[in-house]
Amino acid sequence: MNPQIDYNVFPNRHILCIDMKSFYASCAALVEGLDPLTDRLAVVADLNRRGSVVLAATPRLKKEFGIRTGSRLFEIPKNEQIITVSAQMNLYLQISTEISRLFNKYVPKEAIHTYSVDESFLEIDGTNKLWGKSKDVAILIKQEIEDTFGLTSAIGIGPNMLLAKLCLDLEAKNNKSQIARCAYSDVPDMLWPLSPLSQMWGIGHRLEKRLNRMGISTVGQLANYSLTQLQKTFGIMGGQLFYHANGVDLSELGAPILNGQISYGKSQILLKDYHNPRDVSYVILEMCEEIGKRARHDRKVGRTISLGIGYSETEGGGGFYRSHTLISPTNITIEIYQACMYLFKKFFIHKTVRKISISLSNIGEDQTIQLQLFQKDRTRERQLGYTMDAVRDKYGQDALLRAVSFTSAGTALQRSKLVGGHYAE
Repeated sequence: MNPQIDYNVFPNRHILCIDMKSFYASCAALVEGLDPLTDRLAVVADLNRRGSVVLAATPRLKKEFGIRTGSRLFEIPKNEQIITVSAQMNLYLQISTEISRLFNKYVPKEAIHTYSVDESFLEIDGTNKLWGKSKDVAILIKQEIEDTFGLTSAIGIGPNMLLAKLCLDLEAKNNKSQIARCAYSDVPDMLWPLSPLSQMWGIGHRLEKRLNRMGISTVGQLANYSLTQLQKTFGIMGGQLFYHANGVDLSELGAPILNGQISYGKSQILLKDYHNPRDVSYVILEMCEEIGKRARHDRKVGRTISLGIGYSETEGGGGFYRSHTLISPTNITIEIYQACMYLFKKFFIHKTVRKISISLSNIGEDQTIQLQLFQKDRTRERQLGYTMDAVRDKYGQDALLRAVSFTSAGTALQRSKLVGGHYAE
């Protein structure tokens, strides 16, 4: 039998989740002297490639022409009313930083969590004597953002991070004021009808499929499912799923929405078709280097390495996603690479490759490293990784590159000049 949820024992904070609407497209429109709400503009990763992806589109372009994030440049109609511009990532990051400074007028820095370039959480407890109630603060912030930057925003208000985010997505973005507030008492009506489960913050498509196989297709069913069975199936995460479905989130500002789901991953859509498996292995090595560096930066190691390969649409698409768990956890680049190549050689079917994804999961602390009988230099390899990271941090990501990055197949040299995966300009 499940425990009785008594919301009176849980923290009842005042959290704002602020989303900048069509942020990239709106910034680009204002730079061009256009109105983000009435003009038709698309931000494209690279105007010189017809297959380049659309990173953002203004609301009117979405509504009238169906062009949205993820569309391709060649899909944009030849129309004099449509304006296409290259991404200016440095500019977007600068504006995002200035918006965070604006937030700092209302709350101290430690009460601000920048979730992404265009989305932030603010904890406003204790500011009511200065700014009024939570909705009053939201109105003030929203208006100042518009007056200062010419940008529109939507704000969800909740007693914790989870409900503030869900209130933003489910309520605020769909009403005229673009501001909404929810309480624990709103969970059954707001949250439980949600389906598919991937609409729930923190549930991805793979997890959704596993839950579906258990007969769970709505958040309400998850909230009332056997907690014991969820914990047996998913471990600690099973308990978190149960409580999140009931609107309970005890994470501090800025913590991952599902503690214990931490992993280090990277996905790359290749700029061209890769026909030669050897060339694919070069990119895999570069990606393993980046994942290893991120894990080392956090002093973490992982045991499970996952490799995903997506085949070109010209050959029918498809692909595979497989995982391999090591005996000893690692953050050593070459060990991550060897596990990926084991999976690649086992499941690759000699088709043209267009997408590669790699992740390191089953994470633990990098406090000690287990020596292996037939691998004498493991400690040296680990320390070498940290040393190379220090050089890159000081002199730039392209200061030290593996030889494969200088081949025609390598992508790291080109990507080192990007900001957020796109040209900075």
